[in-house]
Amino acid sequence: MLLKDLIAGLEYERIVGEDNARITDISVDSKKVQKNHLFICISGGSFDSHEAAAEAEKYGASAIVCERLTDVNIPQVIVKDSRRAMSYLAAAFYSFPSEHMKIVGVTGTNGKTTTTHIIKEILERAGKKVGLIGTLGVFFGNTFYEPTLTTPDPLVLHKILHEMYGYGIDYVVMEVSAHAVELKKLEDVKFEVGILTNLTQDHLDYFKTMDNYKAAKKRFLTSEKCRYVVVNSDDALGREILSENPKAISYGIENPADVFAINVKEDIDGTEYVLNLFDNVSRIRSRLLGNFNVYNSLAAGVACSLLGVRVKDVSLALEKVGVVEGRLERVPAPDGVSVFVDYAHTPDGLENSLMTLKKVVRERLICVFGCGGNRDVSKRAVMGEIAGKIADFTVITSDNPRFEEPMEIIRDIERGMLKVSKNFVVIQNRKEAIRYALNYAKKGDAVLVAGKGCEKYQEILGIKHLYNDKDCIEKIYREAEL
Repeated sequence: MLLKDLIAGLEYERIVGEDNARITDISVDSKKVQKNHLFICISGGSFDSHEAAAEAEKYGASAIVCERLTDVNIPQVIVKDSRRAMSYLAAAFYSFPSEHMKIVGVTGTNGKTTTTHIIKEILERAGKKVGLIGTLGVFFGNTFYEPTLTTPDPLVLHKILHEMYGYGIDYVVMEVSAHAVELKKLEDVKFEVGILTNLTQDHLDYFKTMDNYKAAKKRFLTSEKCRYVVVNSDDALGREILSENPKAISYGIENPADVFAINVKEDIDGTEYVLNLFDNVSRIRSRLLGNFNVYNSLAAGVACSLLGVRVKDVSLALEKVGVVEGRLERVPAPDGVSVFVDYAHTPDGLENSLMTLKKVVRERLICVFGCGGNRDVSKRAVMGEIAGKIADFTVITSDNPRFEEPMEIIRDIERGMLKVSKNFVVIQNRKEAIRYALNYAKKGDAVLVAGKGCEKYQEILGIKHLYNDKDCIEKIYREAEL
């Protein structure tokens, strides 16, 4: 592809040099540049890659895109915003794949992963060829790519979409993070449906205020890139969008909505409710636990109906949808104890999971959790207080401390816990914390191990050590049998 063809639809300020350079790939990492690559200089963050333009030229770049003139002897395309340009160039390089498929984007603090997996399963049961992009990785056909980011960077994202289209995928379901919106990763992705699950506290280490975080979520749902907008009428941001956009479609339980559930009944094995899906009524017995999963199912049902799946088929599929790995997933346990692992790592997520189990557990509820390092510090005490109020006993432990001292994080959690309860212990080693909780549990108790879900590692001082909560639980029980 020639540079002039690639930038034909790009808004740029000027070109320095010829526009007929040959482009065989695009890169934002100067060390990965090869012959005839287009190198995009990204400003901001910890490093301004305009400083690496000469290195990219040395490694064979045939042109660069930049926000200011650099000292190189290859063509330079000067743009106002290189992140915005990267989104367009990635889409253009891969022939705008999102225009050839129907894409569903799910945003929200909690529930994105479960909602996307429910949508995927409903569509596949309806005979559709579906791809999924999200926290747990990329799935289509027999292909699986390990997860990197919730929403991949544009160069990776459009390459994946292009590959999916070539495979014959008709529908793509993807998680949309607030970071992706803020960093303009999705500017050239066309969405058939955009969904809001909810908005609660998270990522304040990056966004600083809830208003900034909210604005990023709202920007995705109020942009022209979404043909249909689906929001939760029981969420404050959802109601705000509904008040501003009369065409938005709503779902809910407490407040009036286009699609809603009533008579919700929860137990340790699942949830039962009456579903009203665009005035078609059916009784659903779901294998998914908790009120919050009713919301996720409602959102998925709306999306699939908008995509042309018959209401009857949506209802039948909702009864068969399986538990998503690491999302309030039950782990086999002996002696009448119910053990669950869950990804809950926000105040709202932890509260939802604990309240779900508190309603259905026969005896005591035991919680094991920690908080991640180098992330939102303000939520630690809040989560400690939540656990102290709801759980009968808590084991505070380490999560992904990253570059923080684990006991400092634990002390932050402990400050919130001590406001409401002294029924807890501190065990820094996560495996030993889980072992303690499992040994403490008696028949009729439930144990929730929260924070990591199905993560395959624990990150300490920049090193990702092989670790998984579910594997840890199973190993502890095996060792007890020896």
